[in-house]
Amino acid sequence: MDIFVQLLINGLLLGGAYTIISLGLTLIFGVVRVVNFAHGDFLMVGMYMVYLLAANFGLHPYIGLVPIAVILFALGALTQKVIIQPLLDSDEHIQIFATVGLSTILLNLALVLFGANVFRASVETGTNAITVGGYTMVTGQIITFVVAICLAVLLHLFMHHTYLGRALRAVAQHRYAAMLMGVNVKNVYIVAFGLGTAFVGIAAGLLAPQYPVFPTVGTYFVLTAFVIVVLGGMGSLYGAVAGSMIIGVVDTLAGYYIAPDLKEVVYFGIFLLILVVRPNGLFGFGTE
Repeated sequence: MDIFVQLLINGLLLGGAYTIISLGLTLIFGVVRVVNFAHGDFLMVGMYMVYLLAANFGLHPYIGLVPIAVILFALGALTQKVIIQPLLDSDEHIQIFATVGLSTILLNLALVLFGANVFRASVETGTNAITVGGYTMVTGQIITFVVAICLAVLLHLFMHHTYLGRALRAVAQHRYAAMLMGVNVKNVYIVAFGLGTAFVGIAAGLLAPQYPVFPTVGTYFVLTAFVIVVLGGMGSLYGAVAGSMIIGVVDTLAGYYIAPDLKEVVYFGIFLLILVVRPNGLFGFGTE
């Protein structure tokens, strides 16, 4: 029983990291209606930035995530304006190909600049373990979980209690009706893509003390995030949080009780099952 509770705690804490990444992904899809296959590569870019700031300037990742989130917001906004915006009226597969192309560019650029070497932001904070009530937790995972919950609450408040947030929700529901009501849809798309990308900048700073950085580091996280977004409901912020916790727990339980190499098989099996049984996910479609 103690092992099961420990695994449950580990899974929920792991779900914190998934939550931040998934919130950004679901925000982009819920508003812009674009499946961003470059999301993981933006995370990789953020983690390289964290490493460079830590290695060259001694800046702790938890401090460095602030400017990195701002930079990634700008990169996301630029991506929307330059790459996605001209393709909004094109077929969906054209938009997907564009994000896949951007992903390929970022991945190969990382390989050219850094090679296939593995780097790590060497800091003690975030890798220490503490014991509470006989259960062990990594401080970095606790911090990530707390930040994830705070971000989810702040995003909810932003979406419901600010003009820009309500504009985001209006565009998510029906962009042409929002346009008729005076909402500048193009600017809303830019903000949504920027915010979604800024979330992976925050995730990069929180994950850097716990995980090494290499060109394909974002692939694992973003594939899991896609499973979470489908599980919770494409575009559902509440679903992103709930789905992250579910997949985090499934990840740890499957890794222990089945096999570490087969845990991805388990939650991708869940992914396929959800597509067949409940295509709209647990919380349905739409950005709340």
